[in-house]
Amino acid sequence: MDFFSQPDQWLPLVFAALMGLSILIYVILDGYDLGVGILFAMSEQQEKDVMIASIGPFWDANETWLVLAVGLLLIAFPIANGMILEALYIPVALMLLGLILRGVAFEFRAKVPDLYKDLWNQAFFMGSLLTSLCQGYMLGLYIMGLEYKVETILFASLTSICLTLGYVFIGASWLIMKTEGVLQMKAVKWAQGSLSFIVIGILAVSTASPLVSDRIFSKWFTLPEIIFLAPLPLFSSLLIFGLWNLLKSLPQENDRWCWGPFVGAVGLFTLSFIGIAYSFYPYIVPEKLTIYECASAPESLMVILIGTLLVLPAILGYTFYSYKVFFGKTRELRYD
Repeated sequence: MDFFSQPDQWLPLVFAALMGLSILIYVILDGYDLGVGILFAMSEQQEKDVMIASIGPFWDANETWLVLAVGLLLIAFPIANGMILEALYIPVALMLLGLILRGVAFEFRAKVPDLYKDLWNQAFFMGSLLTSLCQGYMLGLYIMGLEYKVETILFASLTSICLTLGYVFIGASWLIMKTEGVLQMKAVKWAQGSLSFIVIGILAVSTASPLVSDRIFSKWFTLPEIIFLAPLPLFSSLLIFGLWNLLKSLPQENDRWCWGPFVGAVGLFTLSFIGIAYSFYPYIVPEKLTIYECASAPESLMVILIGTLLVLPAILGYTFYSYKVFFGKTRELRYD
């Protein structure tokens, strides 16, 4: 009761949780359609049409979660927004360029004569790749405390590659669930090839985070925290082991377990996100600014919370409805 009588304590926590939830949903939902875009480079022309059809009803709505997360950061934690964007200005600009390029390419590839279709397919691939690499780079630099040094840039480069291949994995898992035949078998191979890089990415982040911060080290490797947190790496290891074995048995008769890799990928992304969020809480700018130090005034946050509670159910509602309507295997791509 005392906690809720102090809005300057619980409101920043609520907005940090809403922003974290938006980021997690964005990474999962837009992650798979970015991965499908990157896999354009390894697919045939007819397969590209099926791949586009598999993400067509969802891809632009998926990006709504990125807009919500950035909007919450801007209005709830304006000082942090300025500090983070100042450090990440160039990768953010490049990411926006990639998002614009893939959005334009998505529409134009369906309208132009066949002679130019491949040009827009390449643009869709480049936009997806650029966006993924920039997001991975920003994640790595954030973990390194938003500092530009040789070692932090090298680490950010590694995370950019690993996150991009993580998106390839969840994109391939989406195609296993949504397609059939030769493309589905190809997607199984793509998922097997990219799973190793998810393991490398998780190990790199798990190793680097405690090394760059004594505070994070003590949060993970002291008693009794180490016992309470043990399920996170344990469940992650079991998921990776299960995915590895499941992928070797796919596709199965009657398409059994075709949804397994995607659900497993969602589980891995969620566990990894929980680990990162726990490591950095209560800081929003690593080791410099907590959510309580940079939050807007409680009166402003209360008004914003009312608006958020009106908008969030609408976004959740149409997201759930669109996935319900287009549930099942992908059908022929048509624009008439």
